[in-house]
This record gives sequence, C-alpha cells and structure tokens, in this order.
Amino acid sequence: MLKDFKSNWEIHHNWQLIFPLLGIIGLAYSSFKLALRLTSSYSIVMSIGLAVIFFLALLKLTLLIFKKLENKWIVDHRWEMIRIFIVFAITGTSSVFVGRPIMKLIGITKENLNPVIYWVLFIIIGLIFYQILLVTFGWLFGQFKFFWEFEKKMLKRFGLGKFLD
Repeated sequence: MLKDFKSNWEIHHNWQLIFPLLGIIGLAYSSFKLALRLTSSYSIVMSIGLAVIFFLALLKLTLLIFKKLENKWIVDHRWEMIRIFIVFAITGTSSVFVGRPIMKLIGITKENLNPVIYWVLFIIIGLIFYQILLVTFGWLFGQFKFFWEFEKKMLKRFGLGKFLD
C-alpha cells in the first residue's frame, strides 16, 4: 500500500513523505476546528463525527483540485503540489497574523474607522504582506521558482508588471 502511495505521488525518497503527512495533519486539524465551531455546545463525539465527515469531503475536494491543477502547474513531481498547497495555506494565515498588528501599529481599528474602509484597508495591507510572504515561504519550502513565476503573473494582473522589468 505504501509502495502504491509513493508511486502515485512520485515519491522517491522517504523524506518526501513529510509533505503528504503535513497535508493530512493540516486537513484533519482544519476539519476538527471547523467541526468544533459548528458544534461548540454539543458533545465531543458529535464534533469528532462531524470532523471526520469534513475531513473526507475536504480530502475529496483537494484531490479533485490536484487533478485540475496537475496539467496547469509545472512541477517535477506530484508530491510537490502538496508542498505548494502547504505554502499557500501558511501564507494566507500568516498574512492575516502580520496584517492585524501592522494596522494596530498605524492606528487603524474597527472602532475609529468606518467598517467598510477598515476592511478595504485590511485587505490591501493583507495583500501586500501576502505577496512578500508567498515568495518567502516558497523559498523556505524549496519552491522559489514556482512562486516567483506565480508572483510575476499576479503582479501583472494587478497592473504592476512594469516594476518587474
């Protein structure tokens, strides 16, 4: 079974198994946290049951997304797609954790600003840090080339491609 798994994901060295393992742990954690949110006043057994349902649904969705992106993203091995997904997950979460303190530091809060303006500024600041963190985490996870190309495409879509030349 492990041999088939390794073959399917083009895993040639045992250390590469860390990425599917991290992906499964992250998916299980997210499923459990989501289930806890929805069943906070109910029993833990109900939360675990719902978490299993969420886990299976999200796993199926993730594998479907892998199939769709397999021909679009250029990677050397299929397991690298898991690594790319992990980078996207870490970057998205990190940009929120970085953006909030920065907004507080410059004095922008929900209390002193119109909620619509606050959220627009929050998204803009989050996007700025997202761009920086995406390339940084991509580099840390050994996917700098992929994320640098991804970043250049994204900046061109924002009309900022002229700054890359």
